[in-house]
Amino acid sequence: MSCLNRSLNLLRAVMRHQIIPKANISAKPAKHVLSTGEQVFVMVTMFVTILGPSGWVLANLEEYKKRPGGAA
Repeated sequence: MSCLNRSLNLLRAVMRHQIIPKANISAKPAKHVLSTGEQVFVMVTMFVTILGPSGWVLANLEEYKKRPGGAA
């Protein structure tokens, strides 16, 4: 039991001396306001980048199943 107490005291001592940085929270407006066209471009790019490959795999899933050496 004394070993557990020593470990807890050591843990408390280590945690007591850690420096925790403060978050820089600002309520200022954006320096550069994005236009609607820029927002649409970014959303479409993210959509194609993330969902495009997974959609391709799902669309060709039956073809992948028929390949020799594929999953049984």
